[in-house]
Amino acid sequence: MTRKQRRAQRETSAGGVVFRRAPDGEPRFLLIRDAYRNWGFPKGHLEVGEPPALAARREVGEETGLDNLVLHGPIRVIDWYFRFRGKTIHKYCHFFLFESKHGDPVPQTDEGITDCAWHPADAARRTISYDNARAVLEQATAMVQALAHVGEGTAGSEGATG
Repeated sequence: MTRKQRRAQRETSAGGVVFRRAPDGEPRFLLIRDAYRNWGFPKGHLEVGEPPALAARREVGEETGLDNLVLHGPIRVIDWYFRFRGKTIHKYCHFFLFESKHGDPVPQTDEGITDCAWHPADAARRTISYDNARAVLEQATAMVQALAHVGEGTAGSEGATG
């Protein structure tokens, strides 16, 4: 760890990997494109005292307009370093798996989102701009496959805890 990394300002955010089953039964994953033309998952900062799962649900809604999401559980936490306004930031992002059974995503341009699109897992893997987000997708895909074997899952919208 470098001295700059040790002095890095820590930030925590949360995001959602949203899936939906297509008519053929295969999952489609929702990706968003940000103002920099990068594709990934909805995510953003936690509000004061907000649990990560609730923040993830809120961010998905704010960036895509989707609501009535079913929480299936945590996927993983990823972290990375970046520079912003002369400071080194160490960002941690908690990702959660959500299912959307209806509704059309609409990119919320006031949130800096320029596009939203559903992709099969293979296409999503190729489209995602960041390696660490691809790793999140891999785990989410495995979780969705496991859900198909055990039924619909256990958590409804009230199951968001962090």
